[in-house]
Amino acid sequence: MKDILLQIRIATSEDYPKIMEIWESAVKATHHFLSKEDFHYFKEIIPKDYLPHMKVYIIFQDNEAKGFASVVEGNLEMLFVHDNVRGKGLGKKLFQFMKEKTGLTQVDVNEQNPQAIRFYEKMGFKPIGRSEKDGSGKDYPIIHMSLK
Repeated sequence: MKDILLQIRIATSEDYPKIMEIWESAVKATHHFLSKEDFHYFKEIIPKDYLPHMKVYIIFQDNEAKGFASVVEGNLEMLFVHDNVRGKGLGKKLFQFMKEKTGLTQVDVNEQNPQAIRFYEKMGFKPIGRSEKDGSGKDYPIIHMSLK
């Protein structure tokens, strides 16, 4: 069995197309509740309004980008892995890296994404609250989770 080379580095604007490809793959696999209009809305604003203002880390497996994550002020703002590597431990590796590197303590998870809620519970998070709307003011309830 060959060794798998994993590498994590800070993303640059040149990585945005690949990041959005990963995002799209992950969202199509896990966010079935998202309306088509909102999917296109987020696909448009993430590279323009979010990525340039965040320190985003990208994980590579055998020199191919497979996932990304960002933490702002202790809150895990995004963690996505490409659908073709879901369940293979890359999300966990990226999460552990982010926890060590950034001191993350909280995450907001879409209530309609039970796989993500289970993932974060396995990582040690506990639900601490709920909001009716997401951070963009859209009608997607959010579960607030904390490591504390």
